[in-house]
Amino acid sequence: MRKYILAVLLSAVFGIAIAGEPLTETQSLRLGLARPEVLDMASGSLSAAEADALEAGLWSNPTLDYIHDRTNGAPGTLEQIWQINQTLDIAGQRNLKRASGERKVDAIRAGNAARRDQLAATIRRNFFELLRKQESVQAMEAWAQRFAHVDSVIGKLKKSGEISGYDRRRFARERQAAEARLATERSELVRQRERLLALIGRQGAVYDAVAGTLLPDAPPSLDVSLTKLAGRPDLRALAHRAEAAELEGKAAARGWIPEVTLGVGTKRVNENSGALIALSIPLPVFDRQQAADYRTAAQAQSARAEYRINQVRAEGELRGLHHQLEQLIAATAQYRQQAVVPSADLVRIAESAYQAGESTILELLDAYKGALEAETTALDLEWKAREARIEFDLLSGSFAE
Repeated sequence: MRKYILAVLLSAVFGIAIAGEPLTETQSLRLGLARPEVLDMASGSLSAAEADALEAGLWSNPTLDYIHDRTNGAPGTLEQIWQINQTLDIAGQRNLKRASGERKVDAIRAGNAARRDQLAATIRRNFFELLRKQESVQAMEAWAQRFAHVDSVIGKLKKSGEISGYDRRRFARERQAAEARLATERSELVRQRERLLALIGRQGAVYDAVAGTLLPDAPPSLDVSLTKLAGRPDLRALAHRAEAAELEGKAAARGWIPEVTLGVGTKRVNENSGALIALSIPLPVFDRQQAADYRTAAQAQSARAEYRINQVRAEGELRGLHHQLEQLIAATAQYRQQAVVPSADLVRIAESAYQAGESTILELLDAYKGALEAETTALDLEWKAREARIEFDLLSGSFAE
């Protein structure tokens, strides 16, 4: 209950702080990860595992026996027995099973951390996809504004009879296509915004925009990232599962040691009474928990193998992602410098040439299209780099809120 109230208060505080203002990546993560249902899902599975661990460590309940035996005839006898029995775990299986349960709790806790990281990665992808759509719309709005500027120039040329009917119709068609494309991008922007708001539990909230940088920073060194792999939540969960299975295997291996049931009490026959001690020992002739021993050994072997497979695969993927990320960041910076920046100069040259009557409307439209394509290509490269960075952070277990 306290976690639920805390989550609601956090959501309210962060919501008030940013409603009507640009939404940042950090705020999106805090809002999304503080949702009550996210905390409830994690605490529910953890509580169930803790209950299992508690149950595994409990002593079995004692039993109370009472026997009343009367014989008739001469002489009649009355025999009464009161006896308390307790099963004793002399093999130490209970402690091993309790320790195994604690390792399972650790595995659930690590699994919850892994799911939290997955959710954080999903929030980040949706946030930066929204940022990409937002910047794409801004680029297309600038494209549409250029058409408005040229429209005024064409109006002046039309009055002086210096523009052909074909050029006017061609320009009108291109402008309509630009407006249709802009409307499409705006609708996708709204859809992506609502998707992100639903993911962070802020449906219906109003934000001016999202604020951030689509192109990620350079990743940390590969050696540093590789050292973090062992602490990745999903790998920790596999390691804890293997430890739990090994402890259960040790408990099963002691199945040949029987559980002793000790009973103490009193026995009364007519007017005579005395102490009573009973001892019960099952004989492990047929069932010595061989099946449990084999099963837990197989589970431990499987968990260890899965851990090694995932660790080696993660190392390979991390190396590849690190190289890809560096290449994408460098390629994006180079493309912006060599293609996007010169495009603005080409547009100014084309506009001046068209106004001076030195070029056609087709050449001007081609310059506009080239500038837009250069910007959208740069955004695509930045988005691919950001996707790679999010995957890299998730894979190395080093994402930051």
